[in-house]
Amino acid sequence: MNTNKQKKSVLREYAEAFIIAVLLALFIRTFVVQAFKIPSGSMIPTLKIGDHLLVNKFIYGLKMPFTGTTLIPWKAPSRGDVVVFRYPKDRKVDYIKRVIGLPGDNVEIKNKVLFINGQKVDDPHAHFASDVILSRNASVRDNFGPVMVPNDSIFAMGDNRDNSSDGRFWGFVKQEDILGKAFILYWSWDLEKPLFSVARFTSVRWSRIGDIIH
Repeated sequence: MNTNKQKKSVLREYAEAFIIAVLLALFIRTFVVQAFKIPSGSMIPTLKIGDHLLVNKFIYGLKMPFTGTTLIPWKAPSRGDVVVFRYPKDRKVDYIKRVIGLPGDNVEIKNKVLFINGQKVDDPHAHFASDVILSRNASVRDNFGPVMVPNDSIFAMGDNRDNSSDGRFWGFVKQEDILGKAFILYWSWDLEKPLFSVARFTSVRWSRIGDIIH
C-alpha cells in the first residue's frame, strides 16, 4: 500500500471539507443570517449594550452582495420592524433602528409625539429619558418634520428617542441598504466589564438569551 498516496488522499478530503464549510458559512452569512452586537444605547430598552443578536437577511428578499440590489423580492419592511442597515453617512458602518415611516408616508413629531400622515399613531416602543421638550430651533429631537419618505427608502428611529442618532438627524435609509431584520438575542452581557474577568462572566444576562426581538 502506498502510504504517501493515502496521506495525500486524506489531506485532500480534509481540504475539500474545509473549503466547503467556509463557502457554506460565507453563503449563510451573506444571504441567510448574520450575527451583530449592540455597541450603544440608542435602542434601549428593547436592546441593551452588550446584546448579541441574529439578523434574518433573507426575509426581505435575495440581494446581490455589495450592491444591495434585490434579485428576488419576498416582502417589504413593515412599520415596527427592527432592522440593520448601512449607515447613510458611512456605508461601512452598520446601524440598527426601528422602521417608523414607509415609502410615501408623511412623518412628523410634535413635542415628542409621533404623527404619520397627519394622524397620531400608537408608538409603544418609544422610550423617553427626559421630560424636557426641545424647541424646533434648538433641535429636531422633539419637533421634527413633516417630511415625506421617498419611494425607495424608509424612515428609522431608535427606541431611546432622547439619545439616538437616527433619521431625524441624518435622513432616510435606502431600501437597498437594509441588511435584514433582527429577530433573536443569542447572547447578552455587560461590555463595560473587563473582558476575561470574573465580573464580565457574572454579568451575563441569562434571562435575555433567546428573546425574540419585537
